[in-house]
Amino acid sequence: MATLLIKHIHTLVTMDGARREIQDGAIFVRDRTIEQVGPTATLPETADEVLDLQNRYVVLPGLVNTHHHFYQTLTRVIPAAQNCDLFNWLQTLYPIWANLTPEAVFISAQMAAAELMLSGCTTASDHLYIYPNGSTLDDEIQAIQAIGLRFHASRGSMSVGESQGGLPPDAVVEKEADILKDSQRLIEQYHDNSRHAMLRITLAPCSPFSVSQDLMRESAALARSHPGIRLHTHLAENKSDIEYSLATFGMTPGDYAESVGWVGNDVWHAHCVQLDDRAIQNFGKTGTGVAHCPCSNMRLASGMAPIRKMLKHRVPVGLGVDGSASNDTSNLLNEARTAFLMARVRELDAEAMTAREALELGTRGGAQVLGRDDIGYLAPGMSADLIAINLDRPEFAGAQHDPVAALIFCQVNRVDYSFINGRKVVDKGRLTTIELETLVEKHNQLARQLLD
Repeated sequence: MATLLIKHIHTLVTMDGARREIQDGAIFVRDRTIEQVGPTATLPETADEVLDLQNRYVVLPGLVNTHHHFYQTLTRVIPAAQNCDLFNWLQTLYPIWANLTPEAVFISAQMAAAELMLSGCTTASDHLYIYPNGSTLDDEIQAIQAIGLRFHASRGSMSVGESQGGLPPDAVVEKEADILKDSQRLIEQYHDNSRHAMLRITLAPCSPFSVSQDLMRESAALARSHPGIRLHTHLAENKSDIEYSLATFGMTPGDYAESVGWVGNDVWHAHCVQLDDRAIQNFGKTGTGVAHCPCSNMRLASGMAPIRKMLKHRVPVGLGVDGSASNDTSNLLNEARTAFLMARVRELDAEAMTAREALELGTRGGAQVLGRDDIGYLAPGMSADLIAINLDRPEFAGAQHDPVAALIFCQVNRVDYSFINGRKVVDKGRLTTIELETLVEKHNQLARQLLD
């Protein structure tokens, strides 16, 4: 079995139960699993691969992205959608997304994954809910397997079009029987419920305004008939979302979610910006998770999610960059920084969130939301997913007093090293699994074709 030793780490941020920060730390990995963590002097001196960080780097667990729409990298900064709120933004972009092809889904997934990996993400969930022109979730899965990201693939869906009172055009919705049949196929073909799994399937009807209550209930029943299948959707994203839920279902979003069986520790909802206090308490009691997407929420003027209140009520909270047409980036380190700043602004309290709490949302928090007990912190028996950031860079000048907090207080655009499942996927700031320049060129060609 192959071994890896990373030694002389300036500060090793374990995020373990004791939240240890080890000076001159080291990690020993055997066959993709962490075997030892501690001071360099206490670990083996050699391994098949040795990375000596010369006490110039901070190392921490790989970040976990709990909500994204990879295909949206193709439609960043569309002029007509730049100044829209959620519903108008969607209605502007649905006709463009209707031109997606299998190749576009494949290439956009790799582009999003590349940006995530370079910004410290080692595990990501993606929500693909539109399948025009023969595209399938398989296209995305194959793209991500090739680039090496640990992946939770969400089989999204839309079944209620405009003619039935929904938001999406009828041309981009599917029949519910077809959705459930394909969901069953994907579970059987791809889902890996074993520890350290690189690929898992999630069932993810898109939103209250694009699917029926029946599909929500049947998706929940299907998921719960298979081990480890989780449920994901959008909920309470903005005030229009609340108004639609009240007008259509006669319920608040929180009550709607409970009425269709979408609460529990196998469920997480994206955004929850406008979630009321009663629903927050219920989410905490039931272990229902939330994907916090601050950049997207600000970009679409949806509001600021009450994350401090959620954490107080023990709601599992992770970070999500959301789609790259509403962020418009896929930088997970930046998302953690934004979550930190937003919490302080929302509460008008400089103690509303610390830098370390923001890092915890992006690591342990995200792992909990995705139902993982093998990622999110660094300890023996955990997956070898970790990132390293060089402290000798201009943005950290003068920040030697607390390099861990500097990861959030200061602006960090890229990591220097990333290991996923023990494999070096970023080496000195460059992806090792794909030719990035070629990918960008192809991606831009496809983005132009979508608008032709």
